[in-house]
Amino acid sequence: MAEDGGWDVVVVGAGTAGCALAARLVDAGRRVLLLEAGADHPRASDVPEDLRDATTLRAAVPGHPANWDLPGLLPDGRTLRVPRGRVVGGSSATNAGYFIRPTPHDAAGWAAAGNHLWAWDRLLPALVRLESDRDVGDRPGHGADGPVPVARPAGGSPLADAFAAAAAELGMPEEPDKNAGGLPGYGPVPRNVLDGVRISAADAYLAPRRGHPGLAVRGGVQVLQVLLERGRAVGVRTSAGDVRAAEVVLCAGAVGSPHLLLLSGIGPAQRLRAAGIEVLVDAPGVGEGGTDHPLVYLPFSPRDGVPAGPGEAPLHGVLHTTSDGATVPGDLEVLPWLAPFAQVMTGRPAPGRPVEVGVGLQRTEGTSRLTLVDGAPGSSPLVEYRHLAEAADAARMRAGVRLAAELLAARALGEFGEPAELPRDDAALDRWIRERLTTAVHLSGTARMGPESDPGAVVDQELRVRGVDGLRVADTAVLPRVPSRGPAATAVLVGERGAELMTDGG
Repeated sequence: MAEDGGWDVVVVGAGTAGCALAARLVDAGRRVLLLEAGADHPRASDVPEDLRDATTLRAAVPGHPANWDLPGLLPDGRTLRVPRGRVVGGSSATNAGYFIRPTPHDAAGWAAAGNHLWAWDRLLPALVRLESDRDVGDRPGHGADGPVPVARPAGGSPLADAFAAAAAELGMPEEPDKNAGGLPGYGPVPRNVLDGVRISAADAYLAPRRGHPGLAVRGGVQVLQVLLERGRAVGVRTSAGDVRAAEVVLCAGAVGSPHLLLLSGIGPAQRLRAAGIEVLVDAPGVGEGGTDHPLVYLPFSPRDGVPAGPGEAPLHGVLHTTSDGATVPGDLEVLPWLAPFAQVMTGRPAPGRPVEVGVGLQRTEGTSRLTLVDGAPGSSPLVEYRHLAEAADAARMRAGVRLAAELLAARALGEFGEPAELPRDDAALDRWIRERLTTAVHLSGTARMGPESDPGAVVDQELRVRGVDGLRVADTAVLPRVPSRGPAATAVLVGERGAELMTDGG
């Protein structure tokens, strides 16, 4: 029952996971208050074109009001900006619409870390329930009537077809359904996009429940900390005043959720004291052990007359393949963008600019962490990426870059453009990579789940924060390791699975 005058659950963050969680809790009869620091657009007609147009990433550019635009730091001291959605719908309202499930190998790893409730057979029903796959929804292991529409681009442009032919030329298998959990290869990208319109988690989950008496959505409200009394979360302190609830769930993402835990006095004691924050729970894993996908772009210059534009989608196909020595299949991802990235980001033509082919290392040995700049709630935390600090990671990224270069030099692409020339020497290529190194912005695991025997586990496998009653985290921060595909579909899955665990024990 809700506290007198309060709510059953306050969900902090109306992002990709938070929208799914809140909707399913409402379906289960809970009274839910969903808080979001960014704007709320309750009617479809209110949604700005920047958030609807799935051919561009205009809402992810620095300075856009829907972008948190966080600071990040790479190992060589270079700084970068980290886009994260600051709007109802979260990053699902600002990203490229890539909607590929985690793999069975990902789930097996999470379960092996002491989280049997996150094994593949426990996750598949939720994956089926959340989707309405327009292409294969009638097949086993897929869903046809879920809230999230999933479709693959129809009919590639000549350049997209050439990328597919180049992958075949290199002997890469076809993978027509990236969400079937099969062997990695080249195939079309499943997207939560219909007729060029990005369908965010807010569109999919909140829109059908607007006006429900059990749901209130408040945009423009920043949560400053969790309110704790005698070891229990009793609500949150916000920019608009205190809110009380019987239970608090943080869905602010792999940056926002650990940041709120730290601001609330839950985290590594020494770091909290250094920031002038009273230590309420010494939780050494908060902000530590994060994983992401290091990313490098290779330029490919189209010849005169070759159209380089997004058409229906800025991404049509994607290659997943396995490097030598990898512990799981599909640890390398090659993403051929179909337009200059400057055009994808701004929506404006960029004539004469090369298109980029991204190379992502999907499974790393190195980890990253989130640190406090200071203890002020209004200060952004810093994401410290330790990309390629491990020799094995650097070697596998080098192999991935060479594979992408081989793809771009394939006969099938010869009539379309010129690939960049890479250094042949390993040491020189490593320098080339480090000069261009960035991140895919897929940070996960900064408040990971795990058994009591894991000193770095922040939550148990039912997503309850250890040492605090009535507090959970339900977003990609809880994943023991980032999925080996982009995490958007996984974030929705965490919201769905979190609601199951809260209402029926999962």
